[in-house]
Amino acid sequence: MRLDLWLWAARFFKTRGLAKQAIETGKVEIGGQRVKPARGVRAGEALVVVRGDERFEVEVLALSNTRGPASIAQTLYRESDASKLAREHARAQRAAERAGYRPPDTKPDKRARRLIRALGDLDAS
Repeated sequence: MRLDLWLWAARFFKTRGLAKQAIETGKVEIGGQRVKPARGVRAGEALVVVRGDERFEVEVLALSNTRGPASIAQTLYRESDASKLAREHARAQRAAERAGYRPPDTKPDKRARRLIRALGDLDAS
């Protein structure tokens, strides 16, 4: 079975085109090696899938040509405990970084807008 089709069926990517693009750009590895989208995938192989800020280390348990519900898609693979822990840690860290930013309560007044424009256009002076 094709790797891009399996990634789509396992719901790592929304479309086969996105799965193919991720494979071609090196975001998917099998056994530490870059692969092509048409490479066959077999049960028992270890995959590393990078999707945005998340990194999944999974083992293929089953194959499927069709994209079904998420509950069935999750039976196609098993994610390692270290991978789950690393993703949760990264998610918590991103949430903590966002917690420090507070947007202003009101729109900026005329003076504040002028200051914002002046800061944004430093090369104009």
